[in-house]
Amino acid sequence: MSATRSSTPGCAVPDRQAPIGPAATGAGPPGLALSICNLRTVIRTEGVDHEVVRGLSLDIQPDEIVCLVGESGCGKTMTALSALRLVPSPPARVVGGEVMLAGRDLLKLSNREMRAVRTEEISMIFQDPLTSLDPVFTVGQMLIEVICTHRPLSKRDATDLAISALGGVGLPAPHQQIDAYPHQLSGGMRQRVMIAMALMLDPSVLIADEPTTALDVTVQAQILDRLLEEQRKRHMAMLLITHDLAIVASIADRVAVMYSGEIVELAPVRELFSNPRHPYTQGLLKALPSARSKGVLYSIPGRVPPPQFPPPGCHFAPRCPYAVSRCWQQYPELTGEGLHQMRCFNPQPFDPS
Repeated sequence: MSATRSSTPGCAVPDRQAPIGPAATGAGPPGLALSICNLRTVIRTEGVDHEVVRGLSLDIQPDEIVCLVGESGCGKTMTALSALRLVPSPPARVVGGEVMLAGRDLLKLSNREMRAVRTEEISMIFQDPLTSLDPVFTVGQMLIEVICTHRPLSKRDATDLAISALGGVGLPAPHQQIDAYPHQLSGGMRQRVMIAMALMLDPSVLIADEPTTALDVTVQAQILDRLLEEQRKRHMAMLLITHDLAIVASIADRVAVMYSGEIVELAPVRELFSNPRHPYTQGLLKALPSARSKGVLYSIPGRVPPPQFPPPGCHFAPRCPYAVSRCWQQYPELTGEGLHQMRCFNPQPFDPS
């Protein structure tokens, strides 16, 4: 898929041919499916707020797949939950920013308005379908409830739509599986139910949070193929959250690399893999198995800093082999020229060896 479609100015990528500019305000940029601007989310522990999403900005165009990657604990899932206003409150809450969808800021909608938007206009596939699906309801009961919440249909018509949605994502014998409980289905079948639930009302934006976690390789490929097929058929914008760089390389248009609650590098997928500039992105790519590995895999030293104790300057400085004194003292902004943006004072050429 091409990462060079034209765009109207936005928050994170004002022009696909121009550098990033200030966050947009008001009705949001036209021509974008989703625009996240300066999103901030905190978690309160022991009476103190700690930022877990720190001023994140990201635009997604219609028919575009953007992958959000990073280590566990960097804030990828919290970003998605914040955008859909699903963060567990307390202890978490969104304290700033905009999430613009179809000219509306989702963070300013009432709870009733937000319930109408979810699944209808923006939908999410959650990481673990077994814990996301209600164990006391059948697959059909859950799908029909979602349909009847958003569509003035009879129960028979809603049932037909639910069966059609299950068949559309490749679930075998959907007219029988509709009466099954989640625990009676395999992991791949439960994930297909989640995909059907997310897509059956034809949203314009889909957020998929690690949709192939805990599935074997064969089922992973089937689920990804189905997602890609549905995304292309419906011309949806998709934000795919993953830590699997092989998946990123195969399906993404653009890649946003996240570290410690913020984006540290943003680039078209081919550019990111051929010319990563941020030391963290370089570390992730060097950690991939290859013929050069010779049985020894590279690992980034240290770990993601806890939100309670952020470093004073660049958050990656304690783990960075190229950190200079400025990195410890000043906070780097996301800057760059053209489509390739990075948050680094001392970017380096990539040496994959």
